[in-house]
Amino acid sequence: MDADRLSFEAYVQARTTALSRIAYLLTGDHHLAEDLVQQTFLSVAGRWQRLAAEGDPDPYVRKVLYHQHVSWWRRARRITHVSLTGVDRPAPDRTDEVGVTVAVQRALARLGPRQRAALVLRYFEDLTEAETAEVLGCRVGTVKSQVRDGLARLRTLAPELADLLEVTS
Repeated sequence: MDADRLSFEAYVQARTTALSRIAYLLTGDHHLAEDLVQQTFLSVAGRWQRLAAEGDPDPYVRKVLYHQHVSWWRRARRITHVSLTGVDRPAPDRTDEVGVTVAVQRALARLGPRQRAALVLRYFEDLTEAETAEVLGCRVGTVKSQVRDGLARLRTLAPELADLLEVTS
């Protein structure tokens, strides 16, 4: 039992950064992303012995992360949100590509949750259409249409990203 705990702790340390990046792209908020990753680890902890025995737990953990995110935005649709402008802004990225990073984040934030999830899975996680469909629990045709519509919406919402969108199309 102690070996499983150590194995899980090592996995959490190794994968937290990558999963946090994915969660941030999905939620658009650092705090929500941290909560999403923590909730995912909490959900996976009880199954860790079986997951570790089966081999690579990453696909299952990512699937739990995406399903948890879908549950959150479904629940959020029923809740009225109060906007606290300026309270929860992400820290600015200090790399050379700060303009592109901010533009992509803002554009993704303006998409619907399904389109955002499909685009993040396809282009940031580099999953195939079939893998994306499996993670989101939908058909491949739905993934194709969500990606197509999401890219079209991005072209409208963020024309400054036209060069990036041409590469991904």
